[in-house]
Amino acid sequence: MSSGWISMPRDRQPEVMDQPGLDPAEHVRALQGLRRINAISRCVPGLLRYLEKLASESPTTQLSVLELACGGGDTAIELDALARRRHLNISFQACDLNPEAVRIARRNVARSESGVGVFVEDALEPSGSKQFDVVYCTLFVHHLDPPDVVRLLKGMAARARRLVIVDDLIRSRLGYSLAWMGTRLLSRSWVVHHDGPVSVKGAYTPTEILDLASRAGLRDCVLERSWPERYRLCWTPH
Repeated sequence: MSSGWISMPRDRQPEVMDQPGLDPAEHVRALQGLRRINAISRCVPGLLRYLEKLASESPTTQLSVLELACGGGDTAIELDALARRRHLNISFQACDLNPEAVRIARRNVARSESGVGVFVEDALEPSGSKQFDVVYCTLFVHHLDPPDVVRLLKGMAARARRLVIVDDLIRSRLGYSLAWMGTRLLSRSWVVHHDGPVSVKGAYTPTEILDLASRAGLRDCVLERSWPERYRLCWTPH
């Protein structure tokens, strides 16, 4: 079903949430909508599967995890809660370049009584950043043009000791249809209604993201597709 869209050129258009000056109330409403969409996509259980495997290999050593471009911090907060319930020895940190997103994420952390640490940092500027066992990002790569994707992946590889994970959208006809319908069913935010379908247009195909990973020096990546029209790219440092 997706071959027709894949043959079309990628079309990255400006997304409202990327623009400065977005009303804080609209920002919060949009992040709430994204939280519901991510819950439906089962993104967190997919990520936890990898973290649980690594944590079980060395249960007495704490596994350190960093999320880049965390937005409202919902993914890291949910991962932290699940890890605690399963008695996994994992610590979570999350960062975002947008101070408003970090403020919202810290408020969400406090409200949920989570142990996630949140700070301001540019995902594309890893110089001087500390290393973590696992570095991941979700729904961020489609915001970037190819040179910045390569830059991001190189930075993730420099930050990660044991695993890099990229979770994002697949550009396809089915993905576009699901985004158009899903954003309207799951959110009242006009920002989400606009940005969801636009995100799919700007996303990469599995072949494209694997090529960009190779250009970044991430060899032997493993890519798996997940519902609804998403991929999870994993790379282990050698």
